[in-house]
Amino acid sequence: MEKSQPRLDLLKLLFALFFILLLIMTSFWVLSPFILGFIWSGMVVIATWPLMEKIQQRLWGKRWIAVAIMTLLLILFFVLPIALLISNLLENSAPLIAWAKSPANMHLPQLIWLHKIPLVGNDLYDKWQNIIADGSNILLTKIPPYIGNAVTWFLAQAANAGRFLFHLTLMVLFSVLLYWKGEHVMLGIRHFAIRLAGNRGDAVVLLAARSIRAVALGVVVTALVQAIAGGIGLAIAGIPYAMILTIIMFVLCVAQLGPLLVLIPSIIWLYWTGETTWGTILVGWSLILVTMDGVLRPFLIRLGADLPMVLILTGVIGGILSLGVIGLFIGPVVLAVSYSLLLVWMDEVPKPESKIENRENMK
Repeated sequence: MEKSQPRLDLLKLLFALFFILLLIMTSFWVLSPFILGFIWSGMVVIATWPLMEKIQQRLWGKRWIAVAIMTLLLILFFVLPIALLISNLLENSAPLIAWAKSPANMHLPQLIWLHKIPLVGNDLYDKWQNIIADGSNILLTKIPPYIGNAVTWFLAQAANAGRFLFHLTLMVLFSVLLYWKGEHVMLGIRHFAIRLAGNRGDAVVLLAARSIRAVALGVVVTALVQAIAGGIGLAIAGIPYAMILTIIMFVLCVAQLGPLLVLIPSIIWLYWTGETTWGTILVGWSLILVTMDGVLRPFLIRLGADLPMVLILTGVIGGILSLGVIGLFIGPVVLAVSYSLLLVWMDEVPKPESKIENRENMK
């Protein structure tokens, strides 16, 4: 006699799936206050892990000393600058809003330096004086509302400083734990990936780590160097609110928009106020900063992972537009993993013959 096939208990399967989904959703709900801090700490630790290993080697293999140094560096170069930025933004936002909302505080400058331009300088100066005399200051009344709205938006973001500092604190605490037990955490993640997708799952995890390091080195470090150098130039040239403009420049550089969106208005402002010498110096300094995109960034990305430049930059821009700041890392990682899996899948079959060989075979 043939043995009867075991009957599928559909109701039992549905209840099992329901309780598994309920357990997963409840776990995410409980852990939701900590997820952002943990993700940030994971990105930071993965990006700086080689540095931590070098410090540990120099300190006789003492992990706790290396962890203490990395935590101190993290606080000095990441937490404190952000805290100072928020404090500076809150202090300067009130007078900036008052200035932007008062048209009487804004006047077209005389631009006396136009006389110094050879051949056409006097004509330009006369035309500019005619514009001022014709009452074109009315145009400036349309500018303050936009400036005021922009400053108010930044102030609203700074109002969430408490929540942001909470996530920063969690990031530091989780970073300490990951620095201390990083190898065990990585092995656990790789073990889960192997259980899920075999050796390919393990390769995906390692590729994701390299992609995060490539983004941190190529995109973030380049943006940080550009922003710091640009901020130094703004401060030396006497541009107001140089610290806030430096942070805006860093955000723009991370988003691959470049520092010129801050530097060009600053240069115009310097010429506007008659500081032609500092304006010319800032023009030269800006040209140097722009060249970093084509020199420093490709070099640093290649140190992290051997991935196409277009892939990394597309992931950075798309990730930021879709997911916000955290998309800076998630976007490139997802594209890098998808790109690598696609190549592996395509390599499972031989490549097609070239057109010349096909024509010869047809003959």
